Amino acid sequence: MSLAAVPEGLVVPPGEGRTLVTAAQQVTFKVTGEHSRAASSFEVLVPPGFDVGAHAHSRSEELFYVLEGELDILAFEPLVRTRDSWREWESASGQRLVRAEPGTVIVVPPGCPHAFANPTGEPARMFFQASPPPDHERYFEELFEILRSGPQVDQEAVAELRARYDIEQITPLRTGRD
Repeated sequence: MSLAAVPEGLVVPPGEGRTLVTAAQQVTFKVTGEHSRAASSFEVLVPPGFDVGAHAHSRSEELFYVLEGELDILAFEPLVRTRDSWREWESASGQRLVRAEPGTVIVVPPGCPHAFANPTGEPARMFFQASPPPDHERYFEELFEILRSGPQVDQEAVAELRARYDIEQITPLRTGRD
């Protein structure tokens, strides 16, 4: 391969990338399907009270890395999938939710229920990868349109969106403004 044929890499400095903002969440696109065949990468600011709700993907693999703050997280199949809240879930091996601090890594294989929420009074920040790209990019763009549409989240619109993007919603998304 000639030197001219070697593709250039991508460098995204701190604070750079396309950012989507609502009162409920902030996501900065760091690496998209335009730049990587392996994964889309995002920096996510999780405000106090936000709960993504337990959900699973049949095709996607995800990785989360907590950068700042604290999040309640889980990544396992519970003995019983309650529909209102995932906070009391327990796995067959005894796993329960974990308070994730900076440096915590969560890997979620396809099919594995997972959730994160910010129960603290301070924002949390995490690095997030979803593979394969670009489904999560498109999902975030459409989700933010719904979240911007008014003070109450249209749960039916969120449910339809998630179904289109391989997201089986198990417990509700809660923005902290609900």
